[in-house]
Amino acid sequence: MSDVFRAGKNMISTRAAIPVPVLIAGSAIIATRCLSVLLLANELGYEELADFVHRSAQAWDSTLIFIASQLIFFIELRCAIVLMRGSNRGRWGYVITQLLVMLYMLVASIGSIYTEIFSIDGDTNGEIIHSLLTQKFPDLLIMLLLFVPASSRKFFRKP
Repeated sequence: MSDVFRAGKNMISTRAAIPVPVLIAGSAIIATRCLSVLLLANELGYEELADFVHRSAQAWDSTLIFIASQLIFFIELRCAIVLMRGSNRGRWGYVITQLLVMLYMLVASIGSIYTEIFSIDGDTNGEIIHSLLTQKFPDLLIMLLLFVPASSRKFFRKP
């Protein structure tokens, strides 16, 4: 019985040892991703959401982009959970997914890719880049919380 008590006590102390910036970053990833899905569903409504999924399934390229976006959504959620447990893989996984998303959105918005599901409107490339950076600013702040504070760096260095 005492071993079970000690194991439970160690789990509680490990959870309490999560630095505040890491806890905020992980919670922010989960909250922003889930809220964005809820807001999108609310904005589109049932009919438009079903039409969006139906249009995405019309061609292979748009279907693959739609599936990839869902996969990235779940990878980001998984990274948030893993990084709050102290895994450096979660932190770098989140950075890699953000780089991929930014690269795709930039290329799709400039017009180099036919599929424009997740493109950004703009008259010039400068406007598109400014709009992209404005949309990705919260994600940049989350990355700063994961990499800049000394407590965050120390948390991810432990064995």
